[in-house]
Amino acid sequence: MGILNSYIVKFVKILPKFVVFVFARKYIAGTKLEDAVRVVKELNSKGIMATLDVLGEAIKTKQEAVDAKKEILTVLDTIEKNKLNANVSLKPTQLGLGLDEDFCFGQIKEIVQKAAEYNNFIRIDMEDSPFTSKTINLFRRLRQDHSNLGIVVQAYLKRTYQDVEKLNVEGTNYRLCKGIYVEPAEIAYKERQQVRDNFMQILDRMITHGNYVGIATHDDYLVDGSYKLLAEKKTDRTRYEFQMLYGVKDSLRNKINEDGHRLRIYVPYGEKWYHYSIRRLQENPQVAWYITKSLFSFR
Repeated sequence: MGILNSYIVKFVKILPKFVVFVFARKYIAGTKLEDAVRVVKELNSKGIMATLDVLGEAIKTKQEAVDAKKEILTVLDTIEKNKLNANVSLKPTQLGLGLDEDFCFGQIKEIVQKAAEYNNFIRIDMEDSPFTSKTINLFRRLRQDHSNLGIVVQAYLKRTYQDVEKLNVEGTNYRLCKGIYVEPAEIAYKERQQVRDNFMQILDRMITHGNYVGIATHDDYLVDGSYKLLAEKKTDRTRYEFQMLYGVKDSLRNKINEDGHRLRIYVPYGEKWYHYSIRRLQENPQVAWYITKSLFSFR
């Protein structure tokens, strides 16, 4: 089935973008900021928080990075204007990390300062392994002057447990996720249970050290395990939140919310929706299969 799924994803990649968009809309708020505002207002009405993400990464010029920064600043203005219960996630490569680290630092520093003026928060996303150390270094550098930011760590990377041991002592605010980029076996766990076990071990260390953590998963096994760990540690509900992607496992989302846990939904939007959507399909090939069946009207 795994081979079949991979072929299905390859097939979806060659479809016209307008066809893919019909199905991708389940996972993105839309192409415009007003689309994201509408989605966040709906989530907030249910007591659910959000994090907004302007889609796009791995830009090629500094002007593209400046344009991305301007849009993120507009997002922060819009959150404040509409009094949304939302913060912002950003990808360092979208702000120029692959071009010039000092330039990227200046870009993100401006964003973090603007967020601080609004008493808001910035989450620095983690990308593929060539940028892991650079992203952590960037985060530490920004943290010297600003406390309103956190970082993402990925449980499938073998290095993450040790990274967390070091970051814990700095009072780091985390989003802990499995990770979705394709990495070599030398640096990443490949078996599903290995990733799950590492996720839970890392979460244990974060909670034990008193760090705030966004538990980002759609895996029922990890949600159940997190519930048990949080209960065992008698963790105050203000010290963590669960995080999920927009459009993924709404039934689990609703259960977590109804159980009284803080919950935040990652709401992406933007013209550069295609690559994000393909990554979602690679992570969940069953959706690609659904698209294929729909196109050919299989029953």
